[in-house]
Amino acid sequence: MNLKETLVENPIIAAISNDKDLEKVVSSNAAIVFVLYGDIINISKICAKLKENEKIVFVHIDLIEGLRGDSAGIKYIKEYSKPDGIISTKASNIKCGNQLGLYTIHRIFLIDSLSLKTGIKNIHETKPTAVEVMPGIATKIISLLEKETNSIIIAGGLIKDKKDVIDSLGAGALAISTTEKKLWDL
Repeated sequence: MNLKETLVENPIIAAISNDKDLEKVVSSNAAIVFVLYGDIINISKICAKLKENEKIVFVHIDLIEGLRGDSAGIKYIKEYSKPDGIISTKASNIKCGNQLGLYTIHRIFLIDSLSLKTGIKNIHETKPTAVEVMPGIATKIISLLEKETNSIIIAGGLIKDKKDVIDSLGAGALAISTTEKKLWDL
């Protein structure tokens, strides 16, 4: 799978945070799913259900209860849950995911110029497959980050309607992630 091509063809990413969302997403048009919940006991079942329904699965490694965000935890997720990739805010997790051959998405929160500078530095050091910019409605920052890092940009956070999607994609994001179920079928 070429992630960039897949994102171009499927720019709406379903971000799920509970079992109700899981049930809804399996029947949606969303091809890519960000799993933002779970624990060490149920994460394999969540991933298996998504894979059975031909979804491309990314697990937000920092949000899995009972799992340390370290190399052993990432190895465990890879072996027992078999996602296509991981999401993390931690540079060490991105590096580990890369070493294990997983797709990696570095989620960065941009709240001021210092966080932007730190984010760019971390992206250059970790070389993630893609970068998720939070909040996703920060269109000026999306454009700047895409130019500065030459990375695939995914906008996430506060994406609530079609205009937010269009604005983020127009600013240079290749895809958006959203928990807003009405957007999953765009």
